[in-house]
Amino acid sequence: MTFTLRSRQVYLPDGPRPATVTVHDGRIAALGPVDADCDEDLGDLVLLPGLVDTHVHVNEPGRTEWEGFATATRAAAAGGVTTIIDMPLNSLPPTTTVAALREKQAAATGKCWVDVGFWGGAIPGNAGQLPALHDAGVFGFKSFLADSGVPEFPPLDRDGLAAAFASVDALFVVHAEDPGHLRDTLASRAYPDFLASRPPVAEVAAVGTALSAAAAAGVRVHILHLSAADALPLLREAAAGGVRVTAETCPHYLTLDAHAVPDGATEFKCCPPIRDAVNQDGLWAGLADGTITVVVSDHSPSTPDLKRRESGDFAAAWGGIASLQVGLSAVWTEAQDRGFTLADVVRWMALGPADLVGLTRKGRIAVGADADLVAFAPDEPFVVDATALHHRHPVTPYAGAALRGVVHTTWLRGVPVGDTPHGTLLRRSEDR
Repeated sequence: MTFTLRSRQVYLPDGPRPATVTVHDGRIAALGPVDADCDEDLGDLVLLPGLVDTHVHVNEPGRTEWEGFATATRAAAAGGVTTIIDMPLNSLPPTTTVAALREKQAAATGKCWVDVGFWGGAIPGNAGQLPALHDAGVFGFKSFLADSGVPEFPPLDRDGLAAAFASVDALFVVHAEDPGHLRDTLASRAYPDFLASRPPVAEVAAVGTALSAAAAAGVRVHILHLSAADALPLLREAAAGGVRVTAETCPHYLTLDAHAVPDGATEFKCCPPIRDAVNQDGLWAGLADGTITVVVSDHSPSTPDLKRRESGDFAAAWGGIASLQVGLSAVWTEAQDRGFTLADVVRWMALGPADLVGLTRKGRIAVGADADLVAFAPDEPFVVDATALHHRHPVTPYAGAALRGVVHTTWLRGVPVGDTPHGTLLRRSEDR
């Protein structure tokens, strides 16, 4: 099948320009002048590459009541995300063996509205399993340095982290909070009480641990969901010294302010936590100077009862933000207000995540790339209606938020995403 799309702003890897995009058999076959004949003129809509979200907790199998492949991937497509990489928890079993990976792949088959890949998990005692998991196609390995929140995915200590790093030449992605700096949280409806229990020093110390271990082993390490801007100098210093390190942050850390979290609003709870506006400014500076290269959702929903919405107790509530469908709009709204461009957002949310995991045919509008495309109205305003989102549960801190930027159509490998899922399961390989 061949068809052509025309837009006055097509967001190419080197920036936006008017163009006509020719799609053939699911890939981009040519880029031509905007005045060429076409099948569909997008008018005032811009054409973006499909976003790549490398940090999504789908939770299926085992905790599908929390989310699931059908609901998560449909939400992704509605938000302009055409590829996700699923985290190895909070599914049961976690993706820490090849057998568990096969179980998860079986659970996902036929249910995905977007393309889906998988992370493996590094936990105490499974270093010997990691080479086989890597060969089976996972994109790398996630580990925690503090309690993950679920007993089947315990954290690694320094020796365990070193053992994992030494077991296989792979990309390791680390939840960096140091348990020695975390404090017990008493029952409270006040967000400042929860925030005080996870201070910035916990992230700084854990980032230092991960960087030291990566330098010793010579592996690639990626710091997940950085919320503490105080850790940025460590990352800059390590990169300058030759450590193969990258870092991400998330829409909630870039757009939400700790001082604005209402009492009992547990939909805002996540780990590491949403911090204050001064810290947020530091994260944006980290994006501006390239210390942070990736913005992804860390979509980690649960059932409403686990969020303790009735009691509003931050100590007891599950820590996770649901934002997969609104991340693009949230980041673009804030980025535009801060003087960044939509090309910046595309680099952080499409090209950067794709390059992180080696998906060279994703996250870009280029000849030979998959025709994963998004027709986007960057100036169109809307108010987030949580009940209208495709997430399994209508719980999100963005409910009622006034945002800009609406996804009108999403194409996955040249086919508009509609009522029938046609996503494929991805594996790490050299040719993608």
